[in-house]
Amino acid sequence: MLRNAFWVLSLFVLGLYAFFVVLGAWDPVDVLPLTIVMVVLAVLWVGHAWFGHRHADEIAHDPQAMRARERRGF
Repeated sequence: MLRNAFWVLSLFVLGLYAFFVVLGAWDPVDVLPLTIVMVVLAVLWVGHAWFGHRHADEIAHDPQAMRARERRGF
């Protein structure tokens, strides 16, 4: 649960950074260290999302999970 909270918080921070850049409050060159941190965080988040999406199919096709879903009726 803590891991998911971290990824949601990181997405919020990335959105907040993008909001202030688009608004014109920050110039990405003026806050270069923050821009670098945000780029690294964005790459990590995309990697996490890709990895999660890639392994979601494996979980969905797990025979034990499929039997459990069929037994429960959905």
